[in-house]
Amino acid sequence: MTPPPGAHGAAAAPPPGCPAHAGTPGAPAAPAAPAASLYAPEFAADPAATYARLRALGPVVPVELTSGVRARLVVGYEAALHVLRSPETFSKDARLWADFANGTVPPDSPVVPMMAFRPNALFTHGEEHRRLREAITDSLARVESDALRRYVEHAAEMLIDRFAPAGRADLLGQYARVLPLLVFNQMFGCPPGIGDRLVEGMSGIFDGVDPERANALLTSSVLELIALKRERPGPDVTSWLLAHPARLSEEEMLHTLVVLLGAGTEPEQNLIANSLRLLLSDDRFAGDLAGGSMPVEDALDEVLWTDPPMANYGVHYPTHDTMYEGTVLEQGVPLVISFAAANNDPALAADRRAGNRAHLAWSAGPHVCPAQGPARLIAGVAIETLLDRLPDLELAVPAGELRWRPGPFHRALATLPVRFPPASGASGASAPLSPSPSTLDLGTGPAAGMPVPPHPARSHGVWGKLRAWWRGE
Repeated sequence: MTPPPGAHGAAAAPPPGCPAHAGTPGAPAAPAAPAASLYAPEFAADPAATYARLRALGPVVPVELTSGVRARLVVGYEAALHVLRSPETFSKDARLWADFANGTVPPDSPVVPMMAFRPNALFTHGEEHRRLREAITDSLARVESDALRRYVEHAAEMLIDRFAPAGRADLLGQYARVLPLLVFNQMFGCPPGIGDRLVEGMSGIFDGVDPERANALLTSSVLELIALKRERPGPDVTSWLLAHPARLSEEEMLHTLVVLLGAGTEPEQNLIANSLRLLLSDDRFAGDLAGGSMPVEDALDEVLWTDPPMANYGVHYPTHDTMYEGTVLEQGVPLVISFAAANNDPALAADRRAGNRAHLAWSAGPHVCPAQGPARLIAGVAIETLLDRLPDLELAVPAGELRWRPGPFHRALATLPVRFPPASGASGASAPLSPSPSTLDLGTGPAAGMPVPPHPARSHGVWGKLRAWWRGE
């Protein structure tokens, strides 16, 4: 559940206070001609080759994220830490993005929803960031690890029961993609109907499929969940966020749930799928898949080092022109952290070993992922449960023939076909995808009747105003 989590996205109107609403400020000089494009299928097929070529040019190199959107990619480990740990020089506030503010990047660019400012902990700094992040960390801390583990096992068993009798499955579409949805619905008190629409909208934002519809679907679904939890709060993260002393506004609640949803679905499914691919294709794990949690933990560590689910993100903006190792980093030009390239910096070759977790897959500095514990637990339990149930699992195609989804930000398989001896399980058509009543409570604290104070600025027209803003009206 790292902060997004992503790839291509849907159009999003600039929020109030964004420079795009205030005329055209003077733009800095654009970065040099891009040395690579991060949105082509060729990049998705072999990003390591691109990173190696870029690293030879320096620790920070010009790239194109999508057509017409230029940025600088930070490919060196030390350079990445320098940016991530220097908030006074490199800000997360996307209102500093000069090319978006002056119209060079249009609002309907597919990367805008992943990069444009939102009033949540991902894009703020200082005291505002502390307040918003504290609401997240306090609310997530109330989720009990043992209860979460039991629920992940329960959900995993339900999904496995559906495809076990067939002897074949697409572990991405039938398992890794669905399991985080079930867990998210449970943690956030989200009914399945709303949850389905939430993930459909978020998937559209990551992939750039019908972006206008995806954006509208995500917004309306999140607003529906917030309204439901205000009316009927329960022991869930959404209700705890609403009741937190930080007193998040309606707008902040909307965008806090968006970032948590983005981090809890797409990156989580990629962490599960990428780790399964490694376990099923690497000879080092052969014959040891059902041997306990250690191979799974080792595989998770290796994926987080070599194939992190969010390969390139952590966007920062220089607050003024600054020099780094002979390269001028221009004010307002996006600096995208390549977690994958930095982790694979040759200078770190000796450090990438099992048990060493100094990788940057969870980012670093003040914006380090606040949910890495639950994210790792969910992935680990999902993989262990699958391998316990289907110990003779194997890839249905050679590993080299697996396809990767294009996109500048994520490292995501398109499918993960497997085969195995058919196993007993529930009838796939009738097996329910809803939790049993005994598994519903994952957290501690107020009961379902917990009062949720309205935000002082709440008005009868706030929902309509938020919808209009997201539509650019």
